[in-house]
Amino acid sequence: MSDHEPGRPQGSVPHIPAGKVAQDPVEEWQPASKREPLFNLSSCVILFIALCVGIHLIRTQILSADADSQLVIRTAFIPIFYSGKYGFDVFSITAPITYSLLHGSFIHLGVNLVWLAAFGSPLATRLGCVRFALFWAATSVAGAALFYAFNPTLLAPLVGASGAISGMMGAAGRFGFQIDRHTVPSGFWGRPLTIAEALSSKQVLVFLGVWAVINLATGFLGAGPGDEGRIAWEAHFGGFLVGFFALPLFLSRASRMA
Repeated sequence: MSDHEPGRPQGSVPHIPAGKVAQDPVEEWQPASKREPLFNLSSCVILFIALCVGIHLIRTQILSADADSQLVIRTAFIPIFYSGKYGFDVFSITAPITYSLLHGSFIHLGVNLVWLAAFGSPLATRLGCVRFALFWAATSVAGAALFYAFNPTLLAPLVGASGAISGMMGAAGRFGFQIDRHTVPSGFWGRPLTIAEALSSKQVLVFLGVWAVINLATGFLGAGPGDEGRIAWEAHFGGFLVGFFALPLFLSRASRMA
């Protein structure tokens, strides 16, 4: 990191291995679906991956150092620019979102894309591309807002999709990590858990605890040798909180009851 009891999705037919028969004599057997593709990703997530990779390649392989600096100044989130001393322009509005498409290194980019594929694809499949894009924007803004709350005079830029991806992790917790493997691409299914249900689930609580400890540890201690700047744990928590608590706002009425 979001009413129907957990179980097999309605309308699905279990696969029956060769030589077996259905237990219910009136159940109609259907052949297994075609083989799942190698990359079971939402087309929307593929688009975001391509966008992040393309931007990073342009920055590192095409732009000069000066041009890249100008790009970062305009599109990264730089807290001190919101102090009232630097004016206000269109980039002041867009930077709390566009920073999520920039990355500090290929390692930073690669790690984020792995988590985006894992948590973003099932969420995008459930929400649809437009709602997923709105979710991305909202969790990015939330990440930037909490980062600003702790670092209002910081001149260093905040970059990376981690705030949005943390929001997707929070949403996964609201779905109880239930994924329908019968659809291609796979998506979260079932109604989202209420806050009370989610916080009563041992699986969700363990995930929340481990996630929080890892993010705080890497934020204060660093991820390891060769770090380029500290981990922005504030942005992670900002995105996660919105993804966890506000998930139902991004679901259609029908999807909330699915």
